[in-house]
Amino acid sequence: MKGATFNQLMIFQSIVQEGSIRGAARKLEMAPPSVSQALKQLEGQVGLPLFNRSTRRIELTEAGQLLHERTAGAISTLDYALESVQDLSESPSGKVSITLPRFVFQFFLKPIYAEFCQRYPDIQLEISVSDEAVNILNEGFDMGIRFGDRIEPGMVARQLTAPMREALFASPDYLERHGCPDFPESLQQHKLVQYRFIAANQLAPLLLQHQGQQITVQMPLALVVNDTDAMMDATLKGLGIGRMVTPMVTDYFQQGQLLPVLEQNWTPYPGLYLYFVQNSQKARRVRVLIDFLVEKGKALYGA
Repeated sequence: MKGATFNQLMIFQSIVQEGSIRGAARKLEMAPPSVSQALKQLEGQVGLPLFNRSTRRIELTEAGQLLHERTAGAISTLDYALESVQDLSESPSGKVSITLPRFVFQFFLKPIYAEFCQRYPDIQLEISVSDEAVNILNEGFDMGIRFGDRIEPGMVARQLTAPMREALFASPDYLERHGCPDFPESLQQHKLVQYRFIAANQLAPLLLQHQGQQITVQMPLALVVNDTDAMMDATLKGLGIGRMVTPMVTDYFQQGQLLPVLEQNWTPYPGLYLYFVQNSQKARRVRVLIDFLVEKGKALYGA
């Protein structure tokens, strides 16, 4: 495979990320026949098919999956290296993409992303909201945000917020009607506004601290939602006890719209971290977003 070129491998990776030859052609601004021809040449050098093709989909073969895993990091590094040289004579421009959970978008990114777009008008910001644990290298994102700094090899993590806790809370009306639980066991007499992860289609376990240990609590359910806005709305309307990370409910506590429940038992969580591929910050379009998010995290959330 010594004859395989950077362009052929880059086209191959684009096909993987876009899920089709036509999608890769659009992304690379090439004619579909040219993309198809580059793939054929690469398969000829490998000596094995890299995709299983049908009329509806294109899927990686075992050889294709291995080539993807072995070359994705190298292609990304070379891509960023070339871009960093081009950036020397230009203002930051191009597309920069980020993936993050919905609640992170709501409380962290939503208040600040417009400022970034205004500060860097030549950069096209692409925001992907997903509850999935995304491998940004495989999915073609420049960066992501998640809890904690445990990351895959070849990644870098930068802290955005101080550690936080998952709060339990209810409306004054609900607590007036049902009373306020004093112990985790008391939650059996109450109802929970439960959250379901969209990607995993699983209910989020309710974790509390009790006598120095973490426990999982089962509660009767008022309703199940898969959206943080719906969680807050149902709790504000007195349907049950809600749960959310602390930064999202601080204002409601200060205004008296919601009241904390069992605060001494809230579960701690690590802060939010920005993660990205090592060396990707050499590309200015990526570096300016990293710097912007870290700057805002320190100023707003005590990172």
